[in-house]
Amino acid sequence: MRTQVVIIGSGPSGLLLGQLLTKAGIDNIILDRVSPDYILGRVRAGVLEEGMVRLLDEAGASERLHREGLPHEGISLAFDGRDHRIDLTKLTGGKRVVVYGQTEVTQDLLDERRKSGAGGFYEAANVTPHAFDTDSPYVTFEKDGVTHRIDCDFIAGCDGYHGVSRKSVPENAIRTFEKVYPFGWLGVLIDRPPVDHELIYANHERGFALCSMRSLTRSRYYIQCALDEKIEDWSDARFFDELRLRLPAPHAEALVTGESFEKSIAPLRSFVAEPMRFGRLFLVGDAAHIVPPTGAKGLNLAASDVHYLHEGLREFYAERSLAGIDAYSARALARVWKAERFSWSMTTLLHRFPDTGSFDRKMQEADLDYLVHSLAASTALAENYVGLPF
Repeated sequence: MRTQVVIIGSGPSGLLLGQLLTKAGIDNIILDRVSPDYILGRVRAGVLEEGMVRLLDEAGASERLHREGLPHEGISLAFDGRDHRIDLTKLTGGKRVVVYGQTEVTQDLLDERRKSGAGGFYEAANVTPHAFDTDSPYVTFEKDGVTHRIDCDFIAGCDGYHGVSRKSVPENAIRTFEKVYPFGWLGVLIDRPPVDHELIYANHERGFALCSMRSLTRSRYYIQCALDEKIEDWSDARFFDELRLRLPAPHAEALVTGESFEKSIAPLRSFVAEPMRFGRLFLVGDAAHIVPPTGAKGLNLAASDVHYLHEGLREFYAERSLAGIDAYSARALARVWKAERFSWSMTTLLHRFPDTGSFDRKMQEADLDYLVHSLAASTALAENYVGLPF
């Protein structure tokens, strides 16, 4: 087999890149080691920046998003027992975010890919990129006991933090940066209306809490927890009792609870791999970087990678120019590190660390107070939250 671009991984970044390339007339094949049903079963975040929405528009996969997505013009920072609203739209000259689940984004992109007739192989074993440091890269994989080879011009590694793409790069060619946080997020999903029409980020002496949503009838709630906590020790009743303690009284009283249908503990980490290009292999999304979810940047950061790579590949095939491809890593990393900084700062601002002393707590309180009472500080937060331009 031969194609122009092989995409390893069919999460939202791989599917989005594939759909954009297909729209541009660039042949591509997607490979994934799991099934579409498995991918759709993964519960992920769902706060989309305007840049992500524009890319879905361009990919032809945004009709349902515009119909069902929930535009949000602000967020609340809850501390000292009160809400402090950050007006995103007012502070950024009209920008906003849209709440629309990552699972829904993936479903929409899968539907569009099926309509387009573009190729792909699911449940492909031992996917391996080869010769990406030459002009003749190729990828091998096994399907139904048969080994296949796809020759191509370029390989896009959209296969996540644990995927084969980054692992295929020689150790001396890549540098990684990592920070592991000493806590996790215990999260639940319930089919009940959200406690508020906008997201609430709560800083409390008992730990961080987040009130989010997937729709007007489905709520997503998180509380900060120790990394050694066990899911089986957290009944729904215990979770919601703890959540109420961390929220301002009006929200605690308004909280509508129900039986959770998904419950998990997620560790938090910051991670970046540099560079993001190795010859004709490109790392995209979680394959190259991880952010803590506090800043709602993970999916959106993958989208900006897709934007830069799509631009470079389109320029190559339309103009035979390598300029965009050569610039991919530097352009992507410039935005990656800004998003890492924002996510790290939000995490530091809102969580209680095990070694936080009384002085550090006072500094955190002062930071929060300054943030909500300074126009410049509020504007900087809003600008980053809605997404820096790309």
